[in-house]
Amino acid sequence: MAKVIKKSPHPLTPSPKGEGELIHLRCMISFPNCKINLGLNIVEKRTDGFHNIESVFYPVQFTDVLEIVEKEGSGAEFTSSGIPVPGGADDNLCVRAYNLLKRNHDLPAIKIHLHKIIPIGAGLGGGSADAAFFIKMLNDKFGLWMPWDEVHDYARKMGSDCSFFISNKPSYVFGRGDEFENIDLDLSNYHLVLVSPNIHIDTAAAYSGIVPKKSSSELTSDIFLPIEDWKSTIKNDFEETIFAKHPEIKKIKEKLYSLGAVYSSMSGSGSSVYGIFETKTDLKREFPNCFVWEAKL
Repeated sequence: MAKVIKKSPHPLTPSPKGEGELIHLRCMISFPNCKINLGLNIVEKRTDGFHNIESVFYPVQFTDVLEIVEKEGSGAEFTSSGIPVPGGADDNLCVRAYNLLKRNHDLPAIKIHLHKIIPIGAGLGGGSADAAFFIKMLNDKFGLWMPWDEVHDYARKMGSDCSFFISNKPSYVFGRGDEFENIDLDLSNYHLVLVSPNIHIDTAAAYSGIVPKKSSSELTSDIFLPIEDWKSTIKNDFEETIFAKHPEIKKIKEKLYSLGAVYSSMSGSGSSVYGIFETKTDLKREFPNCFVWEAKL
């Protein structure tokens, strides 16, 4: 049997704490993680139809599983398991990323398999993470030696959140969600409860209900307040309209507070809601009709 080794991340594309890449002859496996939003302000609508936002993205080690294997022939073949991935194979972000990189780099034919675990349409950035990690995998496995800024540029072309997952560190995010600054924020002493109801929120529809406005406070300052103060200072602008349409999501947030969360919020445009706790939790029974993930941050 071939030896399985753990590969060190490419020095120009740093990987998150806990991420590993497994190489088995012509195969590479990676574990794209999701993120939560600590605050989300919709600042203004842009002339290109997108919106300028400000948020803090915090990486969470709840992951999908992504595999690439070299094959005969040409192009990229995509399959998936786990949560059904909507759309055709040609529409998948990983396939699109492969075709984009192939314009400028010599890539062999590959099979891509995604085992989808991160809920879709849940505000966790799972699809963006898959695309970003896939670009890093291509860079590592096939020796493309793309510098950090080129990797980011390719990821940015895949979607607003994608470039965050290249560095994959706590970041203040602005612009259309594709510009960021790393911040020194450490929540590793806290525990996270992530609750995802069986509700898919369409991001474009969520934005249609928003009236952009400047925030009354500075998120870059508020994020460094004691976490107990976040409840009154750090908001998600999507909550008002999403809660009105889906009151069951609002009830999840209220319940997390009643169970002792020091801070709770919807992530992104929803539908996932998270609670941050000071001690270890075991709350799966409290949300019987939802997917619940619990771990230390």
